[in-house]
Amino acid sequence: MLEHNIFLVHAEKHKDTVFRISLSYLGNTYDAEDVVQEVFMKLYITNKHFATDDHVRYWLIRVTINTCKNLLRSSWKTKNVAFDQVTVPVAAFEHSEQEDLYQAVMELPEKYRTVLYLYYYEELSTKEIARLLKITVTSVTTRLSRARDQLKEVWIYE
Repeated sequence: MLEHNIFLVHAEKHKDTVFRISLSYLGNTYDAEDVVQEVFMKLYITNKHFATDDHVRYWLIRVTINTCKNLLRSSWKTKNVAFDQVTVPVAAFEHSEQEDLYQAVMELPEKYRTVLYLYYYEELSTKEIARLLKITVTSVTTRLSRARDQLKEVWIYE
């Protein structure tokens, strides 16, 4: 188990990253908040030794992705509709273009949303993304390219 003070430092530093990844995977804040709690519980009880802060960050990203995938596969998730999927989303943006882009990204398939998020928002390299997602660098670059192409189509026709 991590020392309490070390856990608090990591939780404070990385909570936004874990939440944003969860939100990009799941599409709603309620499930994303549940994943954040679960991921940080896993961090708190882990016996893993982390050499650097980047090691903690990569571990948290990997655990977050796995937790989101598990939630999406669960029978509970497949048989129920999240409350905010039947109401208007409450994301706040300064400009309507930002909201339009967010909506377009959220409509992409999960594999494209994930690489876009990790590349542009977490500023991970394609090599780092490949390692986290356990896919090849070529797959990462292909997914990024296809995601960009799909976003261009949406923007051209709107």
